[in-house]
Amino acid sequence: MSRTQARTPPQERQEGRLRARPHRPSGEAPESGTRPLGLGGRRDGLLHVPPGYRADRPAPLGVLLHGAGGHAPHALALWQRLADEAGLLLLAPESRGPTWDIIVESGYGQDVAFIEQALAYVFERYAVDPAHLAIGGFSDGASYALSLGLTNGDLFTHVVAFSPGFLVPAAQRGEPSLFISHGVKDTVLPIEPCSRRIVPRVQRAGYPVRYHEFDGPHTVPVDIAQEALTWFLAPSPGGGNA
Repeated sequence: MSRTQARTPPQERQEGRLRARPHRPSGEAPESGTRPLGLGGRRDGLLHVPPGYRADRPAPLGVLLHGAGGHAPHALALWQRLADEAGLLLLAPESRGPTWDIIVESGYGQDVAFIEQALAYVFERYAVDPAHLAIGGFSDGASYALSLGLTNGDLFTHVVAFSPGFLVPAAQRGEPSLFISHGVKDTVLPIEPCSRRIVPRVQRAGYPVRYHEFDGPHTVPVDIAQEALTWFLAPSPGGGNA
């Protein structure tokens, strides 16, 4: 069975574990641009490859997760306009339902399996820099990125959460660096019970955190998205994998 076809065992899926890891690609890399993954049927995902990608120069990878009721283009939009200049690979998988499994099922399930499949697909075809591998998202996608990112901190070096609502990691592994932003006028996920509780919690757990509050609603301002990307691509990140 190829790496792309590998499946996360049920027990590991329930624990939120991702087994795929960057390695020397052995599959044929499609040309640059944005295209469907072709893995998930009605709900699938998108992959964006910058025009400057080279197989002999591992690229940073951002795994971006949409909010409730969203689709891959919504997630990709967080960094897509910045990706080509930065030489950034972007993967935007879609949840199996209207939002992510831990939110509707109170536990990890099919979304972990699909993200595993999507990562294996990318690693089989593209050279990915293991020192710059981020998972991020907005709203429900931010909550899932935080939860799955800390559970798999031995894979993800960075976690980006734009206006998260909660944090429920299955375990604490590795030491990924965290970027969290939130609008003080957010009425969808108010800042006080959300990021202002999440940030102290992850700081007490020992994670390096960059936190940015801004004067705005439930959104991702362009300058915040740029700040997060610059932070992610910095040559000397504040944290890393243990």
